[in-house]
Amino acid sequence: MASTTPFPGILFGAAYYAEYQPDGTLDRDLDLMQEAGFTVIRVGESVWSTWEPREGEFHLDWLQPVLDGAHDRGIGVILGTPTYAIPPWLQRRHPEIAAEIRSGEPICWGSRQEMDQSQPAYRFYAERIVRKVVERYAQHPAVIGYQVDNEPGNLLPHNAATFDTFVSWLRKRYGTVDQLNEEWGLVYWSHRISEWAELWRPDGNMMPQYQLEWRRFQATLASDLIGWQAEVVREYARPDQFVTTCISYSRPQIADDLLVEELDVTAGNPYYKMQDGLDADVDAAGQERWWHSGVWALHQWGDRAWSSAQAPFLVTETNAQSIGGSWQNHPPYPGQLKQAAFALLSRGARMIEYWHWHTLHFGIETYWGGVLPHSQVPGRIHREVTELGSALRSIGGALDEFEPDADVVMLWSTDTKWSWDFYPPLAREDGSPDPDSYTRIFDAWYRGLFESGAQVRVHHVASFLTEDPAAFAQRHPVLVAPGLYVADDAVLDALRAYAEAGGHLVLGIRTGYGDELARARRERPPARLTDAAGVWYEEYSNRSEPLAVHAEQPFPSVLEEGAAGTDWVDVLHVDDAEILLAFEPWELGTGAALSSKAFGRGRVSYLATVPNAPLARSLGRWLVADPAAAAWQAAREVTVVTGASGTRRLAFASNWSGEASVVVAPAALTDLVDGVTHAAGSRIVLGPRDARIFEVTSDR
Repeated sequence: MASTTPFPGILFGAAYYAEYQPDGTLDRDLDLMQEAGFTVIRVGESVWSTWEPREGEFHLDWLQPVLDGAHDRGIGVILGTPTYAIPPWLQRRHPEIAAEIRSGEPICWGSRQEMDQSQPAYRFYAERIVRKVVERYAQHPAVIGYQVDNEPGNLLPHNAATFDTFVSWLRKRYGTVDQLNEEWGLVYWSHRISEWAELWRPDGNMMPQYQLEWRRFQATLASDLIGWQAEVVREYARPDQFVTTCISYSRPQIADDLLVEELDVTAGNPYYKMQDGLDADVDAAGQERWWHSGVWALHQWGDRAWSSAQAPFLVTETNAQSIGGSWQNHPPYPGQLKQAAFALLSRGARMIEYWHWHTLHFGIETYWGGVLPHSQVPGRIHREVTELGSALRSIGGALDEFEPDADVVMLWSTDTKWSWDFYPPLAREDGSPDPDSYTRIFDAWYRGLFESGAQVRVHHVASFLTEDPAAFAQRHPVLVAPGLYVADDAVLDALRAYAEAGGHLVLGIRTGYGDELARARRERPPARLTDAAGVWYEEYSNRSEPLAVHAEQPFPSVLEEGAAGTDWVDVLHVDDAEILLAFEPWELGTGAALSSKAFGRGRVSYLATVPNAPLARSLGRWLVADPAAAAWQAAREVTVVTGASGTRRLAFASNWSGEASVVVAPAALTDLVDGVTHAAGSRIVLGPRDARIFEVTSDR
């Protein structure tokens, strides 16, 4: 189980592909890396056809000079297994391994990850190359760890053998077709089956229960792939070497908490929109599902990475310059590389690694910028990376035991996300179903909490269920469960127990409506919580326009101008809860927008809509009245993120604007980068795009 990082300090580096470069550049590159303060590079994961240019013909020695040169300069190496991009000879020899994204329609070759990685033929050749590469270099002193595969879970293969395995998985899960018929409601539309061979393929499926189980099954394939490779690698790895993979959290086949179970440490790839995408005063839309846009979204990625194992994580890839296609050119403003790195460190990162060192001269990622530009002459990016490397050396081991603070816990439900990919509650602006409904609801809450100054810890539902309710409530006094649609009785009872034990439970729309198979429950929602919440509903409506809210009585925090509900409204019936916020009059008769009721030693609140940003920030200030940033008298463009490293208290302060800003030291501070001390009450000027890390040395 991924738990912690098996090394001291902060690793810093980039993916490095000497095989993409002409001869004679290796020493120059490694010297520049050393100058930049690099302590790690990742190598080897993308070039199976270089390792094995023809079937059974292995060229294993070409990487030796890279590892030798890195070791001579004190740079560690993460060795990648090259199994995510297969060579053309394997494509020709075994065309059946091509993934079918629809039954009988194999994907065309020419990209990467085009194969069904559960196919026996693929596994045979993949295991052979993994063994050859790892055996060759496991004892090299430069190798500190391994990355197995790369961004797994890109496809949902529909191959015949994969479907047969799905049917076998269902047989073990349900036992009989009668049980399956009953659980899935296959009486509907005459879908009852009398034998397993009658189960239809997923392509034309319209049953939500089938779809959810299909996605759960697919996640077992991705997790099995990574666990299998990790097991092979460990046959050769030294005890001081770690095993990980790099996660792209938007990949459809993965359940990240399951994926990391057989790994030593979580690792992932945050890519984000630079320039105005990291500006506190600009709401810049992301251009890809895997892009993050907004200061809040970058921090959210870090909190999601921590949630995978509730532990520190590695950043295996992130922006150095522009990312994406040749039409998506947004290099960072000066200072943004350091800001982004410090933001990720503040949420638990223990490695910052860029993709990649050289900007490529060929291939589809030619304009995906590296530390060096196409000219390979070090420029501004290399200078800023070097400055960051110097800062990380100064920080040293200060973050070795670091754990971010958390004012609020948010529950993450991968099952609900999968269910709503297929059967969402929200629509896009054009009226079509929005497969991003889950993240749309989750993000609305997270953004508001973050922008109000609250710090968030994300928990997967499964990890929450392992917690003692009373201890969890004491450690985390506020728990937000937005859009928790797919939930069995045990989950809802655990939420109830948390509030009863003294926690403040905040429910969002659709929480407590579905069961573990995404079936609508046969009871008033929020199921098993109506008495605890003091509200229930039977009617609900989508909204194409925002619906303003107002305070029914003095609201405990400032209600921002423009606060409104969006996208959805539950028509609440209030039994014995207090109405804190109400909707403006509407013909459907909606009244209460936010209710709250004391329950046991705690409280249950219910928000009957998806909050817009002003409403979400107002809720954040209500839930966390005294966030860390308040003590710093920070302006809106400044974030303050705190945590503990052993007995040391640390704070990260960043100015996300192009103008200088000022904070006030709430205690005696020492800047961990330049060593400057600041007395309590002193004014600290943060320059444009400035990022600092302080140790709190006294409370006055």
